[in-house]
Amino acid sequence: MTFSIVARSADRQSFGVAIASSSPAVAARCAHGRAGAGAVATQNITDPRLGPLTLDALARGMGSAAAIASALSTTPHGAFRQLLSIGRDGPPAIHSGSHALGIVGEAIGDDAASAGNLLARADVPATMLEAFAAAEGSLARRLLTAMKAGLARGGEAGPVHSAGLLVVRDVAWPIVDLRVDWSEGDPIAQLAEAYRVYEPQVEDYVRRALEPSAAPSFGVPGDL
Repeated sequence: MTFSIVARSADRQSFGVAIASSSPAVAARCAHGRAGAGAVATQNITDPRLGPLTLDALARGMGSAAAIASALSTTPHGAFRQLLSIGRDGPPAIHSGSHALGIVGEAIGDDAASAGNLLARADVPATMLEAFAAAEGSLARRLLTAMKAGLARGGEAGPVHSAGLLVVRDVAWPIVDLRVDWSEGDPIAQLAEAYRVYEPQVEDYVRRALEPSAAPSFGVPGDL
């Protein structure tokens, strides 16, 4: 039903999540990130509350595995959940409960972790990690490359209808928060196209927030 990847940049200043599912609006429930803390994906019969709880633990200095365990200690339903976590320090971690749906896959690397449930193939997450490690460019671009590779390997067992991309960095809000909440086509390709348009403007929007007097114009009629 869902496949995803959480990752951090090589300098450990940026964290991100990319995710796709046959369900609508997957990123609204499942993608979580916090500047300075890390990134979390909460999937498989999702409990979105586990995202902020895991990020709270990461912010307190817990490692990724301990942060997941801390979040799961608040609920009796951990067997139904699949969680991915990556923080500033230490390796990423994954929890796949015993009631995770269908074919379940996991893969953990130095700066990324990928997992899914109801997959077409168990090695989809490993394929995604390989693609992420080989990709160049921004963290967001590398995450999208991983998602495309996962889909090409088979993705989930059913059709993919929604996808999302979240990146946090050094400000209190996500510098990238893009979603395709429902599509009968290819939401991962549509997400990549949305990022292609947005990428050249990312720093402009940060500057508009922090230094509006020095910010560039929007380039639309009436904004001279």
